Amino acid sequence: MKKPYLPILWRRLSQLLCFAAFLFLFVRTDYQGQDELSGAVNLIFRIDPLIALATSLANRTFITLLLPALFVLLASLLLGRWFCGWVCPMGTLFDWSRPLLGRRDRSLPAALPKLRYVLLLLTLVSALFGLPLVGFLDPFSILVRGLTMAIYPAFGLAIEKLFTITYQHGPAWLNAASEPVYQFLRETVLPFQQKVFTNVLPAAAMLLTLLALEWMQRRFFCRNLCPLGALLGLAARFAPWRIANRQPTCSVCSQCSTLCRSGAINHQRQVNPERCILCLDCLIHCPQQNFSFGPSRRTAFSLAEGLSRRAFLGTALTGLATPFLFAVRPLKRQPQPNLIRPPGALAEDAFLNRCVRCGECMQVCIGNALHPALTEAGVEGMFTPRLVPRIGYCEYQCTLCGQVCPTGAIKHLSVNEKQAVTIGQAYIDRNRCLPFARAVPCMVCEEHCPTPQKAIRFRQATVLNDQGQAVTIRQPYVVDELCIGCGICENKCPLPGRSAILVTSAGESRRNDGFTDTPGYR
Repeated sequence: MKKPYLPILWRRLSQLLCFAAFLFLFVRTDYQGQDELSGAVNLIFRIDPLIALATSLANRTFITLLLPALFVLLASLLLGRWFCGWVCPMGTLFDWSRPLLGRRDRSLPAALPKLRYVLLLLTLVSALFGLPLVGFLDPFSILVRGLTMAIYPAFGLAIEKLFTITYQHGPAWLNAASEPVYQFLRETVLPFQQKVFTNVLPAAAMLLTLLALEWMQRRFFCRNLCPLGALLGLAARFAPWRIANRQPTCSVCSQCSTLCRSGAINHQRQVNPERCILCLDCLIHCPQQNFSFGPSRRTAFSLAEGLSRRAFLGTALTGLATPFLFAVRPLKRQPQPNLIRPPGALAEDAFLNRCVRCGECMQVCIGNALHPALTEAGVEGMFTPRLVPRIGYCEYQCTLCGQVCPTGAIKHLSVNEKQAVTIGQAYIDRNRCLPFARAVPCMVCEEHCPTPQKAIRFRQATVLNDQGQAVTIRQPYVVDELCIGCGICENKCPLPGRSAILVTSAGESRRNDGFTDTPGYR
């Protein structure tokens, strides 16, 4: 076996360091015990050219937060798809999972790689006309969302269970050794708190399915589906520096085309720069050392990769028509009352256009209040954050979600600005509230209300209790002008099951129209 080629060692080191940096930033996105996060924990999304282009098209303006993505795109115009092979954490995860899944490359349709161009064009055209798809297809969004909602909470729970069992049933010497390890993990990589999320399975299924596809073909997602890879591949067409076979009359061993992880080398030993991710494997495995990296002319082979005119027009028309089909649904006129957005969220259309469904706001939320929407905001709003008060509430002093949002879909507010924002209103269900329904004293919702003037107050009322006796009791009511919709009242309501006080998005600051009162609620 040949000794590892030095540039390959550099590539592997680059992948290791970049993946470690990604995990570091991901863990740092969790609550760190401070109200202000230090460092750009959302950097991974700010260097993503696909997110930068799609969100800028959707908002008709360039989003300055995404300026670092221009560096990646410009570097790709010089070096090709270096980002995919040397930096991308999703690609690194594919490479590392390959030995676990086995080497069983399947013969797949030759036209399948063109699908990534279809998805790229569909993403950009749909974004331009108001249907944001980038959050469903971008590799970083898929990866971070899957880690946030499923993998990281499961990891934290597994570690907690393991050390709990060790502590309860292990011998003294084992506890003496394990406790420092647990304390180290607690301070470094474990979640600040054990979170739960709604709609975990769809987010986890997307990530795990892409990993499973690696069993069918090396870098299946990168070859056939990734719109970010397609965008960087288009830039690679013009790259003056690339890998090329300098000896067209080489032998017919075909080791290079067989071993190429991105399918960039055909049977004539020509290298397609749109697919090549600069893994440099061909430089090692070629028995005659015919491949090299350096200045090279464009070839006709690279131009044959794109879509036909018919496929291009069909995809463009689909991307043009689909947003208008989504726009004629009743949901556009009458939003769901349980769709409560985080404080600082833009108006709904602008919010959907900017949100990339990454889940970072849910990861950092100290109250475990933000959860991925499923159909509450329509199909196009799937995986966007919404407040679920029965599970968690919006902390009165917290502004972390706006700090981590990579695109500005949630504005970074000061504490004073955030406390003046209304995200919803609370309503009391008299059929369940103890002072109304059973004449039982209860003050929990009022005690937890964080507003200085208390948005929940009491009236004295004389009612009949369960024994038919007249009693005087304090009954709560909501002052609509003071309620900010934080959800702590619904979260802390002591009743099992559905709370006696409910929060909806009525009266939210980002829109003027509110929901009419539901019968039976006040």
